[in-house]
Amino acid sequence: MEWSEELAGGLLQAAPDAILVIDGDRIVLVNDRAEQVYGWPRSELVGRSVDVLMTDASRALRAERRQVMTESPPGSIGTIRTTACRKDGTEFPVESSTTLVETPQGRLAVAVVRDITERLGAEEERARLRAEAQAHRSQRLESLGQLAGGIAHDFNNMLGVILNYANFVIEEAESAEPDVSMIAADAKQVVKAGQRGTDLTHQLLAFARREVVRPQALDLNALVGGVRELLCRTLGDHVRLILRLEPGLPSVTCDPAQMEQMLVHLALNARDAMPSGGNLVIDTGRQDDQVRLRVADTGRGMDAGVLDRAFEPFYTTKGSAEGAGLGLATVYGIVTQAGGEVAITSELGFGTTVTVLLPAGAEPAPEQLTGDQPVTEGHGETLLVVEDEDALRDVAGRILSGAGYRVLSAEGGRQALDLAARHDGEIDLLVSDVVMPGMLGKELAERLMVVRPSTRVLYMSGYAQPVLASEGTLDPGVALLEKPFTANDLLTAVRKRLDG
Repeated sequence: MEWSEELAGGLLQAAPDAILVIDGDRIVLVNDRAEQVYGWPRSELVGRSVDVLMTDASRALRAERRQVMTESPPGSIGTIRTTACRKDGTEFPVESSTTLVETPQGRLAVAVVRDITERLGAEEERARLRAEAQAHRSQRLESLGQLAGGIAHDFNNMLGVILNYANFVIEEAESAEPDVSMIAADAKQVVKAGQRGTDLTHQLLAFARREVVRPQALDLNALVGGVRELLCRTLGDHVRLILRLEPGLPSVTCDPAQMEQMLVHLALNARDAMPSGGNLVIDTGRQDDQVRLRVADTGRGMDAGVLDRAFEPFYTTKGSAEGAGLGLATVYGIVTQAGGEVAITSELGFGTTVTVLLPAGAEPAPEQLTGDQPVTEGHGETLLVVEDEDALRDVAGRILSGAGYRVLSAEGGRQALDLAARHDGEIDLLVSDVVMPGMLGKELAERLMVVRPSTRVLYMSGYAQPVLASEGTLDPGVALLEKPFTANDLLTAVRKRLDG
């Protein structure tokens, strides 16, 4: 019927793929899309051999399929992926589906050809992204392995010192005539190793951006000037410290203790890079809407391979006795947690420059006047101490009891709630670990406050994430004592919390 031919013609022209009708090797019909795909006008294509649209690869494939096309019954003979050639000679990938049709004029082959350049490009991009993601995973695993190995190495050294010197203390104390001075000297070595472990833990937390941050608006120039003497002592007599501080800078919002820690790490790195002496220049200035802190040394510098890995944890070119390899990793953690950026440039023989950019903040907070040392003694107040580590719970109880507090102890949240329910008097302060099995300290505090709303709360933790808000700051109204702590740290924090 006439309308059927018109409909067939319309469908042929509306098809999104190139359609070629082939009689033997001669093209007898093409649609509009075929003109666009191959770059040939219809008038020039019709009557030509299909070979003009083929590449060497597609001709070889067609030769292999010639018998199939000749002997197969009418119908589809499958889809192949090959290449084709445009009029200008450019080759491109195609997917071709061929159907054999019997007509009064004889057997014809109808080829539906799709340009798959974009699809293959997308597949290649996905493959590239998968390979890149796999490479990143491998790098992360390598970094984690390096991190774990560095931690194990450093802590094993510290534990070796602690265990052996602690045994020396026990042996001397149990001897017939104990030497008190020797016991004291050995105990100091234990404390020194413990302090190294504390410092390392804080560096790890700063690198991982899990350190508790107490930000405030501060004058960066004043902070640098305030640590000048400390930096000079760190650098030694053979390194000259030069400060170039631009006046009138806007304030930055940072944790001052962390910023001081960052400057000390950079000074230590610079000192080690200048064993024969040199200059360390610290300058400040403005850069767009940021405040710039730049620390430059005249040391031996780093090659490109070392520079690429400079911020990795536990990566160091120093001997194991010289450094743990956490200095620049800690700097990176401190700066990024403060919302800033850090970059490092270096060249062998020409020194190293570390540039820190920090967001400009509000006006600096007024300096707080330091008064007398705070009173830390208790006045018989009742404290509920909750800690799942038995030895640490005993230590805290011993310190607090000795200072005049009444101490109730529990190893976990449920035991603490049961103990509080049985206690007749007031509980003035809950002193609780943050991370405990069964019930977190935050949940314990919330449940205790329901029945004892007047009880105040002081958290203790070496990992305070459950009570931290965004950017590592403490949730409003939260008081935290960071582990490990000294007796004075604990007593000061308790007294401060009780006194409001």
